[in-house]
Amino acid sequence: MTTPRCGSPNCRAGLITRPTLVWDINAGKAGAQRARVTYQTGGVTWWSDYNLIFNAGKDANNGFVDLSAWVSIINQSGATFQDAKLKLIAGDVHRAPNPQVAREIVMMTARAKTEDSDAGFAEKAFDEFHLYTLGRKTTLPNNSTKQIELFDQAKQVPARRLLVLSNAVGYFGGRYEDRNFPGGGERKVDAYLEFRNDKASGLGVPLPAGRIRVSRLDAADSSLEFIGEDVIDHTPRDEKVRIQLGSAFDVVGERKQVDFTTDSRARWIEEEIEVEVRNHKDEDVEVQVREFLFRWTNWRILSSSQPYEKEDASTILFPVKVPKNSNRTVKYRVRYSW
Repeated sequence: MTTPRCGSPNCRAGLITRPTLVWDINAGKAGAQRARVTYQTGGVTWWSDYNLIFNAGKDANNGFVDLSAWVSIINQSGATFQDAKLKLIAGDVHRAPNPQVAREIVMMTARAKTEDSDAGFAEKAFDEFHLYTLGRKTTLPNNSTKQIELFDQAKQVPARRLLVLSNAVGYFGGRYEDRNFPGGGERKVDAYLEFRNDKASGLGVPLPAGRIRVSRLDAADSSLEFIGEDVIDHTPRDEKVRIQLGSAFDVVGERKQVDFTTDSRARWIEEEIEVEVRNHKDEDVEVQVREFLFRWTNWRILSSSQPYEKEDASTILFPVKVPKNSNRTVKYRVRYSW
């Protein structure tokens, strides 16, 4: 370590009393020199916070959302950044020394020009990430949290509500021949809110990963009531955003195995499944009955009580319309072979 010259309050006769960073510069000529110093600091991080207000349309399953976005900046670095130029990089930035850090924050002192004091964040693609540059100076005190609006509120973005009943059976890692039926009995119906992040919908901006809170207007007293929250990943423009709100109170499902036949010599299994959806609401609902075919990779639907969609190689989806205060049942028979 080079012994610092005594010009600092932290240095007395060569004794360093506090952690101190000292540069010895070999200049080409004497006099004042200009230098740019860049370093990486820990203790500073950020995330996105989204507030979403859902307004129902003509029916309960379709409507509009108003979306506000903020960034929360946490400074626990031990230093205050006075009148700093703030840049945020959104994306999965890889950092070998600290793999837990998913985002990078870049700050530097702004001296070259005066910024518009009302300017917000300007976004642009940067390498494989997105860069958000604040158009004004900001001060980040040590041990503080500061919130800054990320972009102007997006209003009247078309959205729809989804009710999903899933058998939620995990993959067992091989062929499952046991006639015991996992995932049977009554099951909760999950509620989601979905919208598209595109210009046609009134949005179309890259959305950094963060927490999103959803509220809905209570027409009785014009107050906003919290109805759920979720965490979204980094979402590019022109992609869908799906938010899980919770489980439906008045819509329930029940799954039964009504028949099971197997022939080990012929190497096949046939199984018949019955899924009942009961709607206790005073309005009609549509529930997506999502069935994961978990017994083996090679399967064929022999019969079904209504049309279905093949979602992927192991999942089928039945859109079921259930009238108010009523119930509907889906039946299907599947054969697995190997």
